[in-house]
Amino acid sequence: MVLDNSVLNVAIPTIRRDFHTTLPSLEWVITGYALTFATLLIIGGRLGDIFGHRRVFIGGAFLFGTGSLLAAVSQNVPMLILGEAIIEGMGASMMMPSTLAILSNTFTGPERATAFAAWGATAGAAAAFGPVVGGFLTTNYSWRWAFGINVIVAPLAIVGAVAFMPRGLRAEGRIRIDVPGALLVASGMFLLVFGITEGGTYGWWQPLRDFSLRGHRVWAATSPISVTPIVFAVSVAILFAFYRLERAKERAEQSPLFEFGQLRHKGFRYGLLTTVILAMGQLGLIFVLPIFLQNAKHISAQRNGMWMFPVGVFVIVGAQVGGRLTRRIGVTSVLRLGLVSEAVGLVLVALVIRPSVTFPDVLAGFFLFGVGIGFASSQLTNVVLSDIDPGKSGVASGANATLRQVGSGLGVAIIGSILTAQTVRHGGLPVRALAHGTRAALFVAASFVVVGAVVSFLIPRVDPPGPGQPAAVPSGADVVEVFEVFGPG
Repeated sequence: MVLDNSVLNVAIPTIRRDFHTTLPSLEWVITGYALTFATLLIIGGRLGDIFGHRRVFIGGAFLFGTGSLLAAVSQNVPMLILGEAIIEGMGASMMMPSTLAILSNTFTGPERATAFAAWGATAGAAAAFGPVVGGFLTTNYSWRWAFGINVIVAPLAIVGAVAFMPRGLRAEGRIRIDVPGALLVASGMFLLVFGITEGGTYGWWQPLRDFSLRGHRVWAATSPISVTPIVFAVSVAILFAFYRLERAKERAEQSPLFEFGQLRHKGFRYGLLTTVILAMGQLGLIFVLPIFLQNAKHISAQRNGMWMFPVGVFVIVGAQVGGRLTRRIGVTSVLRLGLVSEAVGLVLVALVIRPSVTFPDVLAGFFLFGVGIGFASSQLTNVVLSDIDPGKSGVASGANATLRQVGSGLGVAIIGSILTAQTVRHGGLPVRALAHGTRAALFVAASFVVVGAVVSFLIPRVDPPGPGQPAAVPSGADVVEVFEVFGPG
């Protein structure tokens, strides 16, 4: 999933030329994937809790491969959106909450922290090599192989799951799927993520353009306010209705989709808050630095990928070292150390940003930033879900991943606005003005990470259990730590 989206970023310009289309229409390939993914994560996690995570993982892998095949042979943008944004997004939302649930049920004791670290390193490697692989395939073969890779990998993943993954536990007794809750959370999250990702396009308050569906104008640019506040208001109303419904089902013991009572666990409650704040800042470097490099340094997208490549390598290193450190200083301490390292790395990069910046200038900041991500990404879900009942780990993981999506979208909106405002304030897009804007945006991103680090001190200490003790059961949202940093969001 990580490789697929980091490869896609490089291929978009070529796809635009081949389809003779516009960049805004292709943006729906990326935006639509994020919308589908965020909308269905909680539902995908709940399906895993009910039917077994291996079964749901296999079903998600099948959908992911099918969507990739459709995207690889697509002849127009709607066909590409159907394959990549909708079908692949559905598959990813089923696979994601099951990945670490399977790991946590397979490994116990110190081995579990090592498994998380290996898993985080794998995601980091995919993020690091994605732009390189995408550039190579697009330049020497075809952008269609950016999707064709998954047509090969997905069947192998299914075979591996059948051969090696334990069946795992299914829910005891017959549990009905909470259809009303699923409809409410899906529609509410869709509108929330849509508002966050498209607010800059349609205007946060003042309308910038017409909002149309299938060629029919729904909201005119001449309206007193933009469609964005309306979307947010409807989203909040729907999500509040979801909260009331789930609380009522929880009191009546009617198997709610999401048990808000789980927030009584401090690790889960403050871990989710840390996740949202951290997600707002983590994208800062990867979002603003390519804009600076390509517009101020005038380097190519492929060379820009090579500039960012060491960050992915440092993520791999950090994940491995962080996994080993959990045995010495504890899981929570590794997480906090990672957050502090990320913040310092962002500040160091901000301090060296200038028109004449060179690659060696940013390496120290890249090192601390990447290692910090490796520390945090290999252990964050372990911390967040350490007190959650194993039978509810999938839906809790889906909630964790969903909040990362929301936090990432908010972060891009805020940091992007600051980049634009500071650049304009110092004279527009010339190199020095863009350097000022980039520095300001990176300092804001660092401040978000610092706030996340402070909140993490409210999380109770989590230590990896000994070999003879039962493992606290986390589930699969850690990939979002790496994916949201390197993927399209």
